[in-house]
Amino acid sequence: MKYKRFFPLNSLRLQLLFRSLLVILSLLILIGLFQYVFMKQFIYTNKIKSIEDQIHLIPDDVWKHDIETSQNVKRSRPMVYFPGVNITFINQKSTFLRLAKDPHHSYFPKLSASTYKQVMKNSKQPDNTMSLIKKIDGHQEQVIVLKPIVFDGEIQGVIQINTPTESLRDLLIRQMMIFLMLSLTAMTIAFFVFSSVLKQTLIPLFTIAKKVEHINAGSLHDRLPVNQGQIEMDRLSLSINEMLERLEEAFKAETEAKEQMRRFVADASHELRTPLTSIHGFLEVLLRGASSNPEQLNDALKSMYGESKRLRKLIQDLLLLAQLDQLPTFQKECCFVDELILDMKPQLMLLAGNRKVLFDFPSPLPSEINKDQFKQVVLNLFSNAVQHTNPTTGVIQVIGKVNKKELSLTIQDNGHGIPQEHLAHLFERFYKADASRSRAYGGAGLGLAISASIIELHGGKIRVKSKLNVGTAFEIVLPLT
Repeated sequence: MKYKRFFPLNSLRLQLLFRSLLVILSLLILIGLFQYVFMKQFIYTNKIKSIEDQIHLIPDDVWKHDIETSQNVKRSRPMVYFPGVNITFINQKSTFLRLAKDPHHSYFPKLSASTYKQVMKNSKQPDNTMSLIKKIDGHQEQVIVLKPIVFDGEIQGVIQINTPTESLRDLLIRQMMIFLMLSLTAMTIAFFVFSSVLKQTLIPLFTIAKKVEHINAGSLHDRLPVNQGQIEMDRLSLSINEMLERLEEAFKAETEAKEQMRRFVADASHELRTPLTSIHGFLEVLLRGASSNPEQLNDALKSMYGESKRLRKLIQDLLLLAQLDQLPTFQKECCFVDELILDMKPQLMLLAGNRKVLFDFPSPLPSEINKDQFKQVVLNLFSNAVQHTNPTTGVIQVIGKVNKKELSLTIQDNGHGIPQEHLAHLFERFYKADASRSRAYGGAGLGLAISASIIELHGGKIRVKSKLNVGTAFEIVLPLT
């Protein structure tokens, strides 16, 4: 409907406006009720007090004169006159004598005899009047004031003054109508003022809403303003900006992961295809008749055996990487890394051949590790150093250091080094800085990636430094136990 377009009921601004007006209206109603109660009590009490003050100002002799004058058949105008009231004298025999009559409201109530007697008993008290507001026999509600009259030391009766409350109610209603008109005026002014104030107050929220509407997966770099002058809105903007930063990082990570997966699949397919192609080619040669030649048969079998070993190693590495990607829980134990390396010394010396190997452990290296996995990392890095150093002049150093929070194990060689542009990619899967050299040694570019994953699962990291024609150093950093 058209009105919903201009006054959307689900608008925050409209809901705040109506709820604010509802609170003000509730307060005005509450104030009106209290005003009605207190004003009614004030008006009635003030009227009674006025009548009582006038009664107390008239001496008993004047009342005696008026009573005697009213009892006389030829009575003259009474001395006591209150405008707008009826005055009645009730003697001890409960006889009613009219002393003055209001021409507009001549009704006078007749109370019970016990009420009059109660007033006569209180004649000696300083405040000997009695005030009542009653509605008797269906007549109008009356304000009634009773005062005992004493002549010559004896109680003669009770003076009763009554007046209807109609004029008092009219005054009360006029006051309440004035309050109602003022309240309606205040509500009208509040509607326009609050509408304008809320519009200005909600500008930061509307700005955030419009900005978020324009942000999508392709524009996550946009940020919300954080200095709009409202603490709550600024905090909301900061929270949304932090969320956008995390989303942007997540999208970038997802994009990079997809790209890495694409490269991984392509590289894995290439690495698997190479030995399979070689094996397939040798099989074709054998099927064409080479199997009858012992020398050709032996060469083909040796080549297929080497390719199958490469293929098995590649598959094992791929399976290990898949397991590491699932963040497995290692069974770690506290041990000394330096003792573990020295236990591997015979195996490392065998791998080094004629190369010189130096071990330097000035202090113990305690840490919590999985021995088998850590040995594999050491073997990977040591084998990498062996492959890139001269068989006769090569020197490989295994150095252990410790500080207050962590230990480091460095495997350093004096090989030909690695160009700086390759250092950032060394731990990527299937990355080979020297493809021909890796191929000669049967590598597929997974050793360093596996090593980095294992160390990261231990809560550590691997660093690399290299300089051309000087050498390369891989540093393993682990937390101390």
